[in-house]
Amino acid sequence: MDARLIDKSKLPSRYVTEGPARAPHRSYLYAMGLTKEQIHQPLIGVATCWNEAAPCNISLMRQAQAVKKGVAAAGGTPREFCTITVTDGIAMGHGGMRASLPSREVIADSVELTMRGHAYDALVGMAGCDKSLPGMMMAMVRLNVPSVFIYGGSILPGSFRGKPVTVQDLFEAVGKHSVGDMSDADLDELEQVACPSAGACGAQFTANTMATVSEAIGLALPYSAGAPAPYEIRDRFCATAGEMVVELLKLGIRPRDIVTRKALENAATVVAASGGSTNAALHLPAIAHEAGIEFTLFDVAEIFKRTPYIADLKPGGRYVAKDMFEVGGIPLLMKTLLDHGFLHGDCITVTGRTIAENMAKVQWNPDQDVVYPADRPITPTGGVVGLKGNLAPEGAIVKVAGMPVEKQVFTGPARVFDNEEACFEAVTKRTYKEGDVLVIRYEGPRGGPGMREMLSTTAALYGQGMGDKVALITDGRFSGATRGFCVGHVGPEAAVGGPIGLLRDGDMITLDAIKGTLSVDLTDDELARRRAEWKAPERPPLSGYLWKYAQGVGNALNGAVTHPGGGKDIATYADL
Repeated sequence: MDARLIDKSKLPSRYVTEGPARAPHRSYLYAMGLTKEQIHQPLIGVATCWNEAAPCNISLMRQAQAVKKGVAAAGGTPREFCTITVTDGIAMGHGGMRASLPSREVIADSVELTMRGHAYDALVGMAGCDKSLPGMMMAMVRLNVPSVFIYGGSILPGSFRGKPVTVQDLFEAVGKHSVGDMSDADLDELEQVACPSAGACGAQFTANTMATVSEAIGLALPYSAGAPAPYEIRDRFCATAGEMVVELLKLGIRPRDIVTRKALENAATVVAASGGSTNAALHLPAIAHEAGIEFTLFDVAEIFKRTPYIADLKPGGRYVAKDMFEVGGIPLLMKTLLDHGFLHGDCITVTGRTIAENMAKVQWNPDQDVVYPADRPITPTGGVVGLKGNLAPEGAIVKVAGMPVEKQVFTGPARVFDNEEACFEAVTKRTYKEGDVLVIRYEGPRGGPGMREMLSTTAALYGQGMGDKVALITDGRFSGATRGFCVGHVGPEAAVGGPIGLLRDGDMITLDAIKGTLSVDLTDDELARRRAEWKAPERPPLSGYLWKYAQGVGNALNGAVTHPGGGKDIATYADL
């Protein structure tokens, strides 16, 4: 495509590159080696979450070079920049996890500010781990310049004593070690082999869930989100993404043309069908918010309720992302959902074509058992379920993929903890009982602050052989790697006086994933009496970003967002 066919007088970069008054601005571009022709082409932001914090992001800088080649080949001028990311696997189980969900907002905000400050015309956003994927997609929808999302790819599975393993096995090994079921030597060996390559956690945890979303919502090229990070084919996807974003600029197709309510419903559908992470119920409302679309946890839960679970992926199933890619990738999953009426086929995507047009040549692969046909599912309803009741008036979420139906109802006495550390200590010391409902509260978006994940605790329970003998509820979150009857996002959160903050040890709690309810055996009068007596516990004073986040963050029901959203836009950045 010839980028000179694009009318630059209507693009943001005109404020930097066009006319005599912009001579000082152009001098900076010449200082970086750009030619006159490059300066007067569209300027394309290539944003990555590259860092040396974890394998999820380590390959993004290399992949960005392929994107830049694609942009240049199509007649655009790529401008690479980085933003932050916080990797949950390393932040897990300590105070660092408070930085995880807030990092989603910082990513979206920093990409927005870089694009605004330098007047870039389009965006290729590259992300590798949990919060960076929705953060990058949020920025795309907020800015509304032509955009293509690229996932950095998943890690390859490790091998331990001849069996495939993921980091989930390692978190659960900590629990085994705590009860003497794993030796120091075995734990040491496992930690050295569980993560053998670059890439994000390999099962259908949050990163791969949101990668699956990126294709279903239409912001990523078909097949691009499934290819593992070490595969050389990733460079081809990246180069094509660079070419495609310039084409989208010519066609005038923007993220808010793509991210419609139907597209969000498609995204929620693939989460449920793949047994994806409960965190999607937080991120999809946040992405919708950027477009000015009301799409809450309850909307997500309704779609989960009617969607079959068909992808046999860990942590509830047998396979990892690499396996699904090799038998047909995310399009295989989407094709059978589309054929059986579970997807909207008329949604436009970054290919310039609709979902149905993208899927037209996708053939069903009968010689595999990673993805089941949608009319012959693993279970008839989704792998993730929304809950509501007197303990969760603003809803809650639980992952039931791989959980037998008879295990999807649980009643037991509350064992209440006011932070994750207290619960983890009780689990480590085995000072809980079979049949307990462990309650971790004051870990919500505002109360944490930051809505921490509880994988260290839930994995330790599984490692002790108690994963299906207790339940756990929290106003915080769970990792996509969590399994067992673990209910997160309970709202309203304890810090704002939600019912979870009124619980006492011994209160009888019932979790019913079949009926979709979460309740405590207390009358409305008793809850009201306790609410009148309730006082939030003393917390250490906050400063810095966590203080700012706690002042402005909203509830989990609407995605824990921090600004008014697309519905309040006078004009998007793309139109300025």
